[in-house]
Order: sequence, then structure tokens, then C-alpha cells
Amino acid sequence: MNNYYAHSLPANSKLTQKSVNRCFNGEQHYYSHQSTTTKTPMTFSVYLPDEALAGRRCPAIMYLSGLTCNADNVTHKAHFQQRCSELGIIFIAPDSSPRSDTDIDVPNDERYFVGQGASYYIDATCAPWAENFNMQSYIADELYDLLRAELAISSIGIMGHSMGGHGALLLGFKFPSKFVSVSALSPVCAASESAWGQAAYTEYFGDDKALWQQSDAAHTIETVGRQYLNILVDQGAADQFLADGQLQTPKLQQACKKAQQPLTLRYQAGHDHSYYFIQTVINDHIEHHWRMAQLS
Repeated sequence: MNNYYAHSLPANSKLTQKSVNRCFNGEQHYYSHQSTTTKTPMTFSVYLPDEALAGRRCPAIMYLSGLTCNADNVTHKAHFQQRCSELGIIFIAPDSSPRSDTDIDVPNDERYFVGQGASYYIDATCAPWAENFNMQSYIADELYDLLRAELAISSIGIMGHSMGGHGALLLGFKFPSKFVSVSALSPVCAASESAWGQAAYTEYFGDDKALWQQSDAAHTIETVGRQYLNILVDQGAADQFLADGQLQTPKLQQACKKAQQPLTLRYQAGHDHSYYFIQTVINDHIEHHWRMAQLS
């Protein structure tokens, strides 16, 4: 029988533990905390393999979710826990935006690609969004530092799906000193040139197209140049949103070529935008981040 170590928070922890479930050789946790960046409570999930539960420092992956999603989608549907258990990797899934609760009213929009669940992981500059929609600072600064302080983490890689894939590419290249690896699943590659992103950025940034470009993943990669040994991107070849022009995948290829950034881009025949696709390829992404962590 394997040794089993239950994880406990220190007495001065800023986190509130919401739930714990044993899963393979590890535990699936949910936490909440009061964010100073978004001025709202924020919730995230963490899978801790037994090595981390025993206090050993482990590499971590931060997974950014897509439009309309929260931490539950990947935690319940992606089936990442077994491979993370086998490799000894921590898997962290924050929410995709601040949200309203009984005490605070966060701005929202009736369109699913704008507002709550659609932060694009940027810091908004226009009212009313600027008060709470500061997800770039939340992920790259507040949550990043909180995770480092509270958990036994040796390094952090970043990945995401759809809008979260955009966030992973954007933040990975904006903050390469913080993330040792980057990958994405069906990412929105050029948000400033997709209908979804243009609608959201008009709300968050107004007409300031310079801010649109600074919050565009492909443009950021082209601007900052090569940062990683390789980035891995999987795209379903039968993805409706690829066909509709929302993802702008060729723009990522062009940006990486200009930046001389090595890119492994795989089109997966027959696969769509769903979590069935994510289940199919997520182990490759976990292994990509594990390999990069060994080299860091």
C-alpha cells in the first residue's frame, strides 16, 4: 500500500479549502481566497500528487480555461489526474474571470464572449470593467505569488484551451521569467483579429488599438521573440471555430516564424473544440511541461 499524506494549510494561510477528494495517488483540492486584484473572491482547483502532499517540491502546470468555463470544466472533464499522479506534477486551474456574488456586483454582458467567463486574461482599462477585470495581473502576479507561497512548487508551466489558450500564449510570452513552458489547445491566436476578441476588446480597451495589440498573443510573440525551446499547440481539424475564423491559427504560425520561436503545431483529424478533444491530447501536454521542467 502506498503511503498517504494529507495536505494541510498553515495557520496563517490566505486560502480557504473548499473540498478534498482522493484521486489516484494524490488529492483533488478546491480553494478560494479574497483577491486584491479583482476585488472579488476567486476560486481555483489544484491536483496535488503524493510527492507534493509529502512536502516535496514538484513542477506545476497552470491551466487557463476557455469562454464560459470555470475551474470545474477541466477538473471534471479533462482526465488529467492520472498522468499528473504518475509524473508527480501539480495541476492548477483558476477561474476564467471574476464573478458576481451576494456582496459584489461584477459587470457582465449578455454575449457569452464578453464579460464574466470571458476575461481574455487581460487587464481592462475602460469602465466598468477596469474595476474587476484584471486577470493578467491576477494570474501572473497575485495568484502566481500565492501559489509559490502556499504550495511545494519547483516551477510553473502555463497552458490553456481556446480563450485560455490565448491567455497561456499571451502570459507565457509576456512573463517568460515566471513560466518555464507553454502549450495550448485550440487557442484563440490573434484575439484582436477575431470577432470574439474584437467585441471583448472594444469593451475592455475602447478604441485604443495599441492596447488591443499588446493583448494579442500572436502580436506579443512576434514582438518579444523566441522565449522557449519549443511550444506545443494542438488544434482539432474539424473545429467549428477554426472554420469560422475565430482562432486565427495561421497567425500563430506566422508570428512564431518571424520570432524564430520553435512551434510544434498538430492538426488532429476529426476532432472538434470539445473536452473529448482535450482528453485525447492532454497527456502529451502534461508530458511536454514535465520535460521542460526537468531542463529548467
